[in-house]
Amino acid sequence: MESSSSSAYEDKQLVCKECNREFVFTATEQQEYAAQGRRHPPGRCPSCLSARRVRLRREEPEKDEQRRSFPVTCAKCGLPAEVPFRPRPGRPALCRECYLAERR
Repeated sequence: MESSSSSAYEDKQLVCKECNREFVFTATEQQEYAAQGRRHPPGRCPSCLSARRVRLRREEPEKDEQRRSFPVTCAKCGLPAEVPFRPRPGRPALCRECYLAERR
């Protein structure tokens, strides 16, 4: 016996917002979208979606590039250092060694 939820879905013709070609949003895909909690149908056809993912992966900066460090003078030892946050005026910033020593 077929469940009533699978009969609620029917294949739909959609238009890709990038290439303007029609593509089929199948009943099975609609069920998968619903199971994942997605409320809106896809806006891109499978080939444009795949190309977009490849493009985004290429444009994504490496993890090392994502991390930004800021130059400071350590408030404790006075040596130049870099910290992984933007220092605020009036708040002391410590080099790694002084920070770790203070935490102990």
